[in-house]
Amino acid sequence: MTQLKALIIDDEPDICELLELTLQRMDIDTQSAGSVADAQRLIEANQYHLCLTDMRLPDGNGIDLVKLMQAKHPDVPVAVITAHGNMDTAVEAMKAGAFDFVSKPVDLAALRKLVSAAVQSSRLPDSSSQPRSSRLIGNSKAIQNLEISIRKLARSQAPVYIAGESGSGKELVARSIHELGPRAHGPFIPVNCGAIPSELMESEFFGHKKGSFTGAHQDKQGLFQAAEGGTLFLDEVADLPLEMQVKLLRAIQEKAVRPVGASAEIKTDVRILSATHKDLAKEVDKGHFRQDLFYRLNVIQLSVPPLRERKEDLPLLAQHILRKLAQEVGVPMPEISADAMEQLRHYEFPGNVRELENILERAFTLCEGNVIKGRDLQLHVTPQPIAAPVKRPAEAGKTDHYARSKEYSSLDEYLAEIERDVILGALETVRWNKTVAARELGITFRSLRYRLQKLGLETD
Repeated sequence: MTQLKALIIDDEPDICELLELTLQRMDIDTQSAGSVADAQRLIEANQYHLCLTDMRLPDGNGIDLVKLMQAKHPDVPVAVITAHGNMDTAVEAMKAGAFDFVSKPVDLAALRKLVSAAVQSSRLPDSSSQPRSSRLIGNSKAIQNLEISIRKLARSQAPVYIAGESGSGKELVARSIHELGPRAHGPFIPVNCGAIPSELMESEFFGHKKGSFTGAHQDKQGLFQAAEGGTLFLDEVADLPLEMQVKLLRAIQEKAVRPVGASAEIKTDVRILSATHKDLAKEVDKGHFRQDLFYRLNVIQLSVPPLRERKEDLPLLAQHILRKLAQEVGVPMPEISADAMEQLRHYEFPGNVRELENILERAFTLCEGNVIKGRDLQLHVTPQPIAAPVKRPAEAGKTDHYARSKEYSSLDEYLAEIERDVILGALETVRWNKTVAARELGITFRSLRYRLQKLGLETD
């Protein structure tokens, strides 16, 4: 295996010596420079696997070197050394392309973790030639561009804010960044910030000590500890209450957490990815989200395109979804007829890929002959209001429901079909929100669940 080689840039001899000794004990050869000019000469003449640079140098700053390495050797990770508490500088460096940062006075344990991650990153395949390996499905230009960004961001440790509409696949993007990067061996911990009760948030994120509050019968590990060495994905981060935003900001800045009831902080090694379907910048303007936390989370922003902007991916997506559904129940994968695919292409998908999954799961259940037809998609079915009975001659009724009922083997079967159409129409109108559908139909939620089960339409 090629001997690892690192470049250290710092004008303080004591810091240089400390960094050299630490890296040499990790079996990494080192070279040192005391200025930007010296570093440039060494970079021209040598190949390095990683670079550590101080931010303040006699003839420039570390960001100049970050930009130089990005231009000449974009796959070589560069970590910057900042003054304690100077997070603005660290964020600026990571926006320029820095791999990560370490604060003075240098914590050797944190430095060794950073260097180990940087070494793993330097051994990843060249991002420009790496074959497709993310979780995303599709060949559209939008997806190709997104995958290029994912591969590039996977090599970094910078926080990434993933923007996109509900159901567009933000968690898949986060998982892909994790799995293609140096933390792939570590845990990926997703958390829906809007699903945690506010009174339990601090304990959930940071853990607690036994006896720290009523009901704390034993020590509990928090999400940061659970994600140690890996990635913590904060989904729907805009739903965090302001009080928790302050505590999260400190945890990110200090790379440490204090469990509830503990007397000391615990150092953490976690990469933060976050997402929300809301416009986080607008939430900041409204005063609902702290600007300083937004600045820390939004070091790099990645936008996930909605499904309506990549309709050419529909055949591949549909095939993938249907194959998965068929494998789950052990039946052959159904085909999609031309008219069904045409309907999908003309539909706007306000719920994005998640809505496509719901539509195809329903069609998979309703289709006959293992072929999904346009009518099975139920894209344009709307519930009809239940009108008051109209008095009419007895013979007139025979040409309507009575005549149609003769197409079925029994009256019960015909009535069940009517009930199925009305319920499916109501659910489609409210995008399968069962609580709202029950209210629109004038029945209880429990009654709707019972009817769905009776008709074989219950999906969860």
